[in-house]
Amino acid sequence: MTAEPGRLARRLGTGDAVAVGLSSMIGAGVFAAFAPAAGAAGSGLLLGLAVAAVVAYCNASSSARLAARYPASGGTYVYGRERLGPFWGHLAGWGFVVGKTASCAAMALTVAVYVAPGAEQPWRSAVAVAAVAAVTALNYRGVQRSTGAATVLVTLSLLVLAAAVAAMLLTGDPSGERLTPFPGTDAPGVLESAGLLFFAFAGYARIATLGEEVRDPQRTIPRAVPLALGIVLVVYAAVASALLLVLGPSALAAATDPVARAAAGTSWPWLAPVVRAGAALAALGALLALVLGVSRTVLAMARDGHLPRTLAAVHPRFSVPHHAELAVGVVVAVLVSVADLRDAIGFSSFAVLAYYAIANASAWTLGRGRLVPAVGLLGCVVLAVSLPLSSVLAGALVLATGAVAYLLRQALRPT
Repeated sequence: MTAEPGRLARRLGTGDAVAVGLSSMIGAGVFAAFAPAAGAAGSGLLLGLAVAAVVAYCNASSSARLAARYPASGGTYVYGRERLGPFWGHLAGWGFVVGKTASCAAMALTVAVYVAPGAEQPWRSAVAVAAVAAVTALNYRGVQRSTGAATVLVTLSLLVLAAAVAAMLLTGDPSGERLTPFPGTDAPGVLESAGLLFFAFAGYARIATLGEEVRDPQRTIPRAVPLALGIVLVVYAAVASALLLVLGPSALAAATDPVARAAAGTSWPWLAPVVRAGAALAALGALLALVLGVSRTVLAMARDGHLPRTLAAVHPRFSVPHHAELAVGVVVAVLVSVADLRDAIGFSSFAVLAYYAIANASAWTLGRGRLVPAVGLLGCVVLAVSLPLSSVLAGALVLATGAVAYLLRQALRPT
């Protein structure tokens, strides 16, 4: 399907949209986020997972309703602008771009952790930069190539996770005592783990941010979002339970590559390198979809003058925002050279929770069905302030910077 000049072509169906959402969620989250969550709540991370899933469902429902009403690139940047006003749209877009750029760094670092677990920092950063370069080059060639690759990567990842869970439960050393009665768990710890695990669920937004490239978005997006979220919740619950049963909360909290470590301790030790390869592929798939989503939000913000207008350029042949994709790739490559994986997860969670708070507030203005967006808004605020203090302070500072930049630009704009 051809596109109007300066617009993106509608080429994605329901299956493509679900693949993008799955590849965004089944990446660094399932292979890395359970460790810091276990550090916060122990075996209570299962309760945190349930809380994160409820908030994610509310956010998904709000995003799906809004995406069907406003099927354009940009996601909550567009919804906030249209429903709440330009300032809130800008703040949502700013939070998404900054938070998801940190997510991109986390995905690339997850690739490095599983591919080169014993490598020193310079070599690990080099692996992460190479992953960013490869994904950026693929995205530059067109969204259909990207979604096709995402489908292959997420299928392989699901097969690897299924084999790992089977090995842990059938040949590992599980102990039910590690799950009950959630020893040492308190409400703040559960909420902190929920905020960290929300990082792993946030990929369904990629479906909404690709709204301008989805065929029949009024039907496709509301179908794809809950389907992708439901599949991922089942996968996460199975993997989290198996990891706790085999490793226990303390060992899980200390692991940088928990799924591979758990697989290595079973009677199928040959599965550990397979898991490492699958984790790297999953993180690559998530990175692929994240760069797609961030670049589309950059495109929308550049169209409205909130970012340099050169970033709104659409390639005449490949129909992709090529300047935005290249800019995102360069920024992420710089970040992976200095960022820490767990810090990136916490910071990204705060920024993205702020983004979804605006999405829920926007959905609340639609008039009907206000309970779900109200619960989603409250949940986003509670989880955001429950994150580690360093993540809260850094995220609040970045959001304040975006707000000040907007207000200054408005004050200096000629009347």
